[in-house]
Amino acid sequence: MADGAAAGAAPEGKKGKKPKRPKRKGWRRIFPTWRMVLGGFILIILLCVGGFMAGYMLVDIPAANSAATKQSNVYLYADGTQIARDGEVNREKVPLKEVPLHVQRAVLAAEDRDFYGESAVDPKAMIRAAWNTVTGKGKQSGSTITQQYVKNYYLGQEQTVTRKVKEFFISIKLDREVSKDDILEGYLNTSYFGRNAYGVQAAAQAYYGKNVKDLSVAQGAYLATLLNSPNAYDVATHPENKPRAAGRWNYVLDGMVSEGWLDKSERTKTKFPMPDEAKGAAGLSGQRGYVVKAVEDYLTANKIIDEETLAKGGYRITTTLQKDRMDAFKEAVDEQVMSKVDKGARKVDRNVRAGGASIDPATGKVVAMYGGIDYTKQYVNNATRRDYQVGSTFKPFVFTSAVENGSVTQDGRPITPNTVYDGTNKRPVQGWSGGSYAPENEDHVDYGDVTVRTATDKSVNSVYAQMAVDVGSDKVKETAIALGVPEDTPDLTASPSIALGPSTASVLDMTEAYATLANHGKHGTYTLVEKISKDGSEIELPEPKTAQAVTREAADTTTSVLQSVVQGGTGTAAQGAGRPAAGKTGTAENDTAAWFAGYTPEL
Repeated sequence: MADGAAAGAAPEGKKGKKPKRPKRKGWRRIFPTWRMVLGGFILIILLCVGGFMAGYMLVDIPAANSAATKQSNVYLYADGTQIARDGEVNREKVPLKEVPLHVQRAVLAAEDRDFYGESAVDPKAMIRAAWNTVTGKGKQSGSTITQQYVKNYYLGQEQTVTRKVKEFFISIKLDREVSKDDILEGYLNTSYFGRNAYGVQAAAQAYYGKNVKDLSVAQGAYLATLLNSPNAYDVATHPENKPRAAGRWNYVLDGMVSEGWLDKSERTKTKFPMPDEAKGAAGLSGQRGYVVKAVEDYLTANKIIDEETLAKGGYRITTTLQKDRMDAFKEAVDEQVMSKVDKGARKVDRNVRAGGASIDPATGKVVAMYGGIDYTKQYVNNATRRDYQVGSTFKPFVFTSAVENGSVTQDGRPITPNTVYDGTNKRPVQGWSGGSYAPENEDHVDYGDVTVRTATDKSVNSVYAQMAVDVGSDKVKETAIALGVPEDTPDLTASPSIALGPSTASVLDMTEAYATLANHGKHGTYTLVEKISKDGSEIELPEPKTAQAVTREAADTTTSVLQSVVQGGTGTAAQGAGRPAAGKTGTAENDTAAWFAGYTPEL
């Protein structure tokens, strides 16, 4: 045994050699060893981790794309019904607090029921979508609301692997930096619902003619249904698709029930809410464009919002205009003016323009406006333009100034409605040092001695030119400005001719001035805007300011004289109002414009 032990030992001082691993032969050569598999797996993990870290560090959250932030301004009547939207993008951003909880939950039930509890991305859906896109099996989008919001707000709608990668990393970063509520709010305001409606507020108006806060559960579920296929599921446009749309709608409601967001009994009672018929884009046709332009001018002129800021959109502007009065105004113009125009038979009728405005004298609010037959056909607003002479509608301001200033005639008689003047045609004015001025009366009529009241009824130029001198044309100008005629009105010059109305104030300017007379001499600058807000926050408006422009005696005495014009003078047509009225007619030089300015106790 000792000999055997010695024979098995290695010679002293020499190391034993490691036996060689037998070579792999046959079919085993085809398969990698377990070491190769492990090494490859570790390498893939390292590459994935390294790629993730590199992508996370290199891909930043970009600025929002311009299409996602562009909004329209919404213009509303005083009762909240819509007048118009400006801009090409039909979007109105609303804060999440204004979206009813049942509408929020309907969207979650349709698109991402685990939104509040899940991570920003769904890797499996991302891989599946990318694979299907690459292999041509159909374009797929990301599945989570966060990913869809990133696509809508930061990226674009193209379905490419590059965009998917960016979407992946931006979604993860965004989820870490902002709240889930902020992401949901952004998603609701950027998603497309069909009918050119971007965002849930625009969709509520487009499909049901109401604000999102007023949507029912059924209506909210229908809008959530549209997110999957907006055009196909518009059952008013594609009634043949109603079974598919109803199926998706039921899926949404059933999801709300399963998530505990909707009671089963309420679900049972819910009926499919047919949307309103789709309407063509209203644009700015008809009176809409005139209103939008007038409101824009009002906001910028009063330094409430500058033009550049307003152009960015997103404002919800409630005007003082009343829909019933706007409709009545248009009907009256169509019936009394436009129906009598014959563009074929009379060449002059081809250029007929009409404009008007109505102000509540107690509040200064513009309640109605007529800018022209159609903004798309006659671009300039005839209610606000300042290029037509006001004519004899200016004469009442001369008389108001006379009473206000206690003026007397050249021979010392106080100027009252019964003061007698010489109404001879082309009578030179007395007491004027600026040169000879002898205005013609209409149709060259000689009226002889007439009272101020009769001279107003007949619109006698020679009487009022003399009265302007008696009062002082500078004082007449001051009175007109105090009543509401803008100081910078073209051709508002202190001379005897001021009485005949060569100045070119707008219809709205003159309406404001006459409203001061109707309000017993109290003047308040007109207002066109009741309320304005953006993203749910109200913009501060100037406080209305009123002042006693002229004494009550001066205003009411003028009103008495103007009532005579309606009762038996040149304004008898105003008797058709069926209530006490005061007013004055006027024509511009060469009959380029015909006016009537007047008022009732309320308007």
